[in-house]
Order: sequence, then structure tokens, then C-alpha cells
Amino acid sequence: MNRPVGTATRGTTNPNRLRRMDRWIAAVHGPALRRSAAPPVAVDLGYGAAPWTAVELLQRLRTADPRCAVVGIEIDPARVAAAAPWEREGLAFRHGGFEVPTAGRPALIRAANVLRQYDEDEVAAVWSRLRGRLAPGGLLVEGTCDEIGRRHVWVALGPEGPRSVTFATRLGSLDRPSDLAERLPKALIHRNVPGEPVHTFLRDFDRAWAAAAPYASLGARQRWIRAVGDLAGDWPVTDDRRRWRQGEVTVTWSALAPAA
Repeated sequence: MNRPVGTATRGTTNPNRLRRMDRWIAAVHGPALRRSAAPPVAVDLGYGAAPWTAVELLQRLRTADPRCAVVGIEIDPARVAAAAPWEREGLAFRHGGFEVPTAGRPALIRAANVLRQYDEDEVAAVWSRLRGRLAPGGLLVEGTCDEIGRRHVWVALGPEGPRSVTFATRLGSLDRPSDLAERLPKALIHRNVPGEPVHTFLRDFDRAWAAAAPYASLGARQRWIRAVGDLAGDWPVTDDRRRWRQGEVTVTWSALAPAA
């Protein structure tokens, strides 16, 4: 057996940590899963020291398509052994890394909090490798969140490349939108400096949030919706109020891609 590609993460995980990402995947990618002729397979890549996120991913994807199966992949064999008792119909665990050792090409690869430990210049090669494993019409979701999933930012990529960036938060915990900067994925976190598009976006978001302060009396959700609506006048926001109400906003990747 070839050695898995990549290095082990710290393994930090918590139940419900990835609920915001899962909810978005089920809503946005659900139609593509249902169009699949074969039962779609999703990969939870680098699920960590406990299998909770893989178990939850299966539950949430099956609300979109009951045929879904999930394979949790970990580079640490001890973690794979520890997850074995959780296996059941539609849920399996495998030893591996960025080579994604599944029998066929998965319809979804989710890699959350995996690339934080890598250098920025390594990200493109990892993305390319993972995209190369996707089934036609498949989706790679790669991003970062805090320890209990209150703040999360992820990039969605198709086989052709990156498509969008989504910012998601528990609105009651938010002081201003730029608080999400600490959870930018590796491809963007070092780019939050003047002159870079993501820095300009977060600056504009903070300004829209400040201008929407009168809506705070109606609740943080209404303030967020107003701020995102104003932001959409200058930035290519791709979703609508249904997602904004969830404390999300999605922007095309090309608008936030590193300037270099």
C-alpha cells in the first residue's frame, strides 16, 4: 500500500462543529446529488480524533438525498481504528490522505480545518489533487471554522476550479463581519491586507454593517440581511435572502481571489 499523501492534523473536533457547512452543502449541492444516476458518495477528509463530523454529514446529506453514503478518511491509522465501531450502512472509514482512496470518484469532498497547517503555496496543488478525484459535477468544499462552529469560511470548488467563498456565522456572536477574517481558509488568510480583494471586501462589509445599525433593533438577522443586501450592490453576491437568513453570504471566487 502506498503511503497516504499529507500529514496528520491535530485532530481537534466537536459535535456539530461543521453544521453550518453541512447545512449549506445539503441546500446548495443537494440538487446535484439527487441528479446522480448512482448513489452519491461523500468524503469527510481529515475528520479528526473522533468520527462525529462524518456521522453528522451522513445524517444531513440524507435529508437532501437518502441514497447518500459517506466515507471518512484519516491519515492517522489509530483514528481510523477508533472510528470503526461507528460504521454502519452508508458510513465507512478508511486510512488515507489527499489521494482520497475511495472505490469510485466521490460526488463531494469536504475538507474542513485540514489545510490550516500547510503553507499557502501548497494549497493550489492540494486543491488540484482533490478536484482531480471528483466525479463529474462533483464539489470540493474546503474551509476553516472555530472550535464550536460559530464562525466559518469556506471555498467551493468544482472540477474546473474554485467557484465561490462563503462566510457563515452565528449572528448573535458577531461584533462586525470582519471578525470572520480569523477563519479565512489558508488560500486567503494571509491576504487580508490592504491592496488585496478580500481585505477590501471585509472593509466594505464592515461599512455596510455599520450603516445597517438601525436594523439592530429588529435583531441581528435583520441587520445582516440589510448589510448583505447593500453589499450586493458592489460585490458579486451569488445567493439570496433564504441563505442570508441563515447568517451566510456567498461571493464569487474571482472577486476575492489573491491579487498576485
